[in-house]
Amino acid sequence: MAPEHPKESHQMDHDAQPPPPSSKSVVKDAKKKKDEKKDEDLSEEDQALKQQLELYVERVQDVDPAIQKVALEAMREEIRTATSSMTSVPKPLKFLRPHYGALKSYYEKMVNAELKRYLADVISVLALTMSEDGDRESLCFRLQGSVGDIGSWGHEYVRNLAGEIGNEFQQRQIEEQPVDDLMDLVKQIVPFHVKHNAEPEAVDLLMEVESLDLLVEHIDKGNYKRTCSYLTSFASYVPEPDDTLVLDIAYQLYCKFEKYPDALRVALRMDNTQYVKSIFAACKDFSEKQQLCYILARQGISLDLDGELADSNEQRDILQELISNSKLSEGYLTLARDLDVMEPKTPDDIYKAHLIDGRASAGASVDSARQNLAATFVNAFVNAGFGQDKLMTVPSTESLTGSSSGSWLFKNKEHGKASAAASLGLIALWDVDGGLPLVDKYLYSNDNHVIAGALLAVGIVNCGVHNECDPAYALLCESVNKEDPTTRIGAIMGLGLAYAGSQREEVLKLLTPIVHDFKVGIEVAGFAALSLGLVYVGSCNEDVAQSIILALMDRSEAELGEPLAHFLCLGLGLLYLGKQDAVDATMEVAKTLHEKISKFCQVTLDSCAYAGTGNVLKVQAFLSLCGDHLEKGDSHQAPAVLGIALVAMAEELGLDMAIRSLEHLLQYGEQNIRRAVPLALGILSISNPKISVMDTLSRLSHDTDSEVAMAATVSLGIIGAGTNNARIAGMLRNLSSYYYKDPSLLFCVRIAQGLVHMGKGLLTLNPYHSDRFMLSNVALAGLISFLHGSLDMKSIILGKYHYVLYFLVLAIQPRMLITLDENLKPLSVPVRVGQAVDVVGQAGRPKTITGFQTHTTPVLLATGDRAELATEKYIPLSSVLEGFVILKLNPDYQQDHLSS
Repeated sequence: MAPEHPKESHQMDHDAQPPPPSSKSVVKDAKKKKDEKKDEDLSEEDQALKQQLELYVERVQDVDPAIQKVALEAMREEIRTATSSMTSVPKPLKFLRPHYGALKSYYEKMVNAELKRYLADVISVLALTMSEDGDRESLCFRLQGSVGDIGSWGHEYVRNLAGEIGNEFQQRQIEEQPVDDLMDLVKQIVPFHVKHNAEPEAVDLLMEVESLDLLVEHIDKGNYKRTCSYLTSFASYVPEPDDTLVLDIAYQLYCKFEKYPDALRVALRMDNTQYVKSIFAACKDFSEKQQLCYILARQGISLDLDGELADSNEQRDILQELISNSKLSEGYLTLARDLDVMEPKTPDDIYKAHLIDGRASAGASVDSARQNLAATFVNAFVNAGFGQDKLMTVPSTESLTGSSSGSWLFKNKEHGKASAAASLGLIALWDVDGGLPLVDKYLYSNDNHVIAGALLAVGIVNCGVHNECDPAYALLCESVNKEDPTTRIGAIMGLGLAYAGSQREEVLKLLTPIVHDFKVGIEVAGFAALSLGLVYVGSCNEDVAQSIILALMDRSEAELGEPLAHFLCLGLGLLYLGKQDAVDATMEVAKTLHEKISKFCQVTLDSCAYAGTGNVLKVQAFLSLCGDHLEKGDSHQAPAVLGIALVAMAEELGLDMAIRSLEHLLQYGEQNIRRAVPLALGILSISNPKISVMDTLSRLSHDTDSEVAMAATVSLGIIGAGTNNARIAGMLRNLSSYYYKDPSLLFCVRIAQGLVHMGKGLLTLNPYHSDRFMLSNVALAGLISFLHGSLDMKSIILGKYHYVLYFLVLAIQPRMLITLDENLKPLSVPVRVGQAVDVVGQAGRPKTITGFQTHTTPVLLATGDRAELATEKYIPLSSVLEGFVILKLNPDYQQDHLSS
């Protein structure tokens, strides 16, 4: 307490001997009284500070420069020491506010250059709380003030300056004035932000002044992770072409700190093959190279490693095998054994008819071809990739003629046999060596439908994996030009699935003639165009585009009216998948096509080219298309509805907004729009059963319009794909009893049941992976093909082209995390799996997952889950724990006697 007394006595003295009153001081007193009331009587310290500052203000306006200088320095000191608090306006600024105008007008009259700069600094800081919006006075006086040391005025001041610089920069750009003085300030502010853990603000400022490349030199080992996570996550919200610039800086930073797996993800996101190669060349650690190969395989990129990219031939073979994804089947079965789900399931295990009230089971005993076809699909989806089931792969010892597996096949009618034979491919998915012998015997059948199915099965088995013997092309190339259209479609679709995304020249040469041979039926040409679109997905290949456009020009009006003519447009669209404005030239040509298909073609091109980009303007354009009330014959609104979903699926915010917009379309849209809305909802929350979407679809599945109901039912399967979601499974069981008399709708219910239990709950259809950072083009292309097939349920999926369902195979991936040691053998370690939390731009080291459970690998990851190692014994080579992750022993690890 002691030191307080002198102050108090000094204060009393002050009160005891008032200065002689002058007119000025009377006004001041009145003002002071008001102020005191307002501030509820300032504490004595504040009172002293206030008078002190008022004295300084008077002294600054003194005639003697020496006194001015002392006063200015004292004032600066007061302000500097007070700006440390973040919560309230610092007291000196508060007390100096009334004098802001006086100081400004005195500044204009000052002569001494050095003192003028000093005062400019002070006024600049005062402007922080005083200047009007849009005046940018703080910046204006800062530029006239002394050079250097901005940071000492406190964070808030620097942030305010950064904001004003951004506005001023835009203003000067418009007026074409020089910006060098602003850039000098920026070069002081950026290091300050980076040093004080405000990397996002540094990035924002550099974006405003269009010089993001200055960032690289300021980032160090301690803060590159936070900076890059900010850059990569806000790239989704930046308009094109700036998004590529932002990702490019992230790529440079990752390479600078030798984080090659992260750099590779960014390079793949930018779709830059040159970068991918330079990462391989720069990466020297063999284990890390193997991890890079696993990432490439997951994205479905086939890269040929030449001498420079691998050290020895032996290493090259190992890496090439990993890129070919041939280990996928093995890893998936390891997961299945670990979770003990190897036992094959029958369709009846999925339908669970005993849980439904009486009436449906009576109708179900009839052995109809359509029900058997549904069972074929359910069986294939549920046992996908397991290599065994109870319908198609039953060993032939059970009957002497060896026809037991055939017996199920022949319970299907004509084109049903094609899907049944093809289902073998799905059962043996990714296992080329084990799957082809199963399919082989059907290739020599007398029945064209069976041959077509077997050819398709060959394509499905090779989907997503590349075998060194390349069996798919050898087995399929001859059948492409057979007489029978069914066989041709089987072979063509098989090639499309087996070589999706590989850009194989041979396939191009084989299929192009079929596309523009107008003697060929439109359905064969449609499938050929679609397969070319899949093989050359996102490549903007001129030759393919030209041949498809020629085909569209040559066909008659009647043929263009067929449902499968739309596949020609879709094949064309897939060439430009995600390529944005590269589609413009083709778009102009599409406008000249026959009016019957021109609009459909334009919308399909647009929706594919901007898929996964989050481009808001495109979403608006699609919405306005959906607002038109048209004549009956128009079909271009349905792909526009899908377009909304495809464009908006890029990031979470847009996704939620799109779901809301689709709700409006349901209420106000015409019938042909309502039929596409359920499918759009399905793709927005694919393999991610959100309750709100689920309820909407459940409501629509009882819609009076049977096509809306069918689309909604299939979409329930898509949003629950591979999740075993009990709520959806229950809804579908109820639907199966509700629709037991309607074979078409019952077929859709069965398909949905098969999807929900896909791979016994170990698979996903989500085209996004690596923490939703990367979009697999091939997977998205498969989904779009399936959705376009579903737009016309009656003539395609319920007609004789139900094998369009197999396009989903392109998107099927195990939702697993398998950890491997450096010899690529599975290694069980504890991991925490929980809901991912977005921690971009947050201070400190916040937890990245919430509500986690600890498991040992291999583990399943649901959509929106994230895993992290629960042990420090190993270091993962990839920062995102998904798919195959190689672990290295941590050299600094100390075994704790408790942990043993």
